Amino acid sequence: MNVEQFRALALALPGATEHDHHGRPSFRVSGRIFATVWTDETVNIMAGPGRIEAAVAEEPDVCRSVYWGKRLAAVGVDLLRVDPLLVEDLLDQAWRAKAPPARRREFG
Repeated sequence: MNVEQFRALALALPGATEHDHHGRPSFRVSGRIFATVWTDETVNIMAGPGRIEAAVAEEPDVCRSVYWGKRLAAVGVDLLRVDPLLVEDLLDQAWRAKAPPARRREFG
């Protein structure tokens, strides 16, 4: 997977938009960041603590925990080695974690 494929998946989510975040692309729903591109090979997906921990446990060679201070904030994903289905699942979980209730109801 590459950044352009990741971008397409992120922007396919309802109401998703792309914005600069300190010089890096970020993907947002209703103004809330659910994913960022960290490098050309890695992304951070804010899938919620439980899903982040599960992804790291399931795919430790591809996923890592990302902390902002002491808070578990995201799962870092190696785009070159990840199964695209895992990325889709993580993006879905992150979008649901950040989208307002009315937007989640629209999505199902």
